[in-house]
Amino acid sequence: MKIAIVYKSITGNTKIIANAIKEALSEQEIIYFGEPKDNINADIYIVGSWTDKGECSKEIKTYLSNLENKKIIYFGTAGFNGKGYYEMLYDRVRKNIKESNKVLGYFYCQGKMPMSVKDRYINLIKEHPDDKRLQVSIDNFNKALTHPDNTDVENAKHWIKSIIN
Repeated sequence: MKIAIVYKSITGNTKIIANAIKEALSEQEIIYFGEPKDNINADIYIVGSWTDKGECSKEIKTYLSNLENKKIIYFGTAGFNGKGYYEMLYDRVRKNIKESNKVLGYFYCQGKMPMSVKDRYINLIKEHPDDKRLQVSIDNFNKALTHPDNTDVENAKHWIKSIIN
């Protein structure tokens, strides 16, 4: 079985998870590992992205929309955390995958965000001091600083092995 691991990472979070997946599948035939490119011929495509305002990256969106009659496994990282949130994100990703493909599963974990995001929250709090959601966003930002952590990496390894093996 030929496997391609195709991902886009900006801050390194998604790359950490991609490397964990690659390590977990070290006994499999990984024919490609890296950013999206044309003409990858695999039996299974493991595709991952960072999250940009609730969507996967533009490059991954385009890559997924061009796959036809393939087996796809999706993974992602996001600054916010939560099962319901991850389901919503995946639903948005799924809209880019043609019906002819078979999706075998998906995985998300939290990832740290750039400091510019926290700066934006702080400026918004100054403008809207009564908005309690902004403090929740800062608390979430601070929690995300340690992710992906070892638990996230191990969860990704366990998840991909459960699908592939």
